[in-house]
Amino acid sequence: MPQQNPVILLHGLHHAPFIMRPLAKKLQAKGFDTHQYGYRSMRDGIKINSTRLNRWLEKHYNPEQPIDLVGHSLGGLIIRDFIVDYPQWQIGRCVTLGTPHLGSVCADYISQLAPVVVGRSYKDALDGTVAPLPEHITLGIIAGNQPFGLGQFVLRYHNRKLRQQNSPLLDDYLIHDGTVYLRETQLESAADHLILPVSHTGMLMDATVAEQTAYFLTNGTFKR
Repeated sequence: MPQQNPVILLHGLHHAPFIMRPLAKKLQAKGFDTHQYGYRSMRDGIKINSTRLNRWLEKHYNPEQPIDLVGHSLGGLIIRDFIVDYPQWQIGRCVTLGTPHLGSVCADYISQLAPVVVGRSYKDALDGTVAPLPEHITLGIIAGNQPFGLGQFVLRYHNRKLRQQNSPLLDDYLIHDGTVYLRETQLESAADHLILPVSHTGMLMDATVAEQTAYFLTNGTFKR
């Protein structure tokens, strides 16, 4: 196998680095050098977390050395912000898992009803206002369609409201992973988009997700 770029994995909201360990172990078994990067998902906003990611990378890597980035949920948004704010880094390929690139309806509701639950991760991130993806970045998106997770109750409420309003948008909000709608994971500038039968958190333990992540990091497209 040719030499692979180091792979930095970022967890999502309310999680810690260990949540990415099952995926990291599967990638390591395929020859990848991985690191599970941790950040404060609620206490700090996306800009602070991007800055700290940059500082950590400066301590451990050379900006001229290509790196690959994999982010789950909010972690994918931090990756996007980091890429825009720190263009000196040579980014190989990126994969996001269940990331709400267009913003999160679930986070919208929670930020209004119980803002402490999403902390500072809402503004400039989960609200859908992350800077556009630069054209030179090769991004692969994996989304789930199994509606398991605490967020499903918020999404069911949202769908009931759309039905009551006879909203033409309802068809766009029928499929989700228990936290994030399928439509929220889409990004026109992405190189590829793959839907798998996994839930929002379950995808981190799924063997197929790991296989497809590894395939994209190697080939720039998902295996069909």
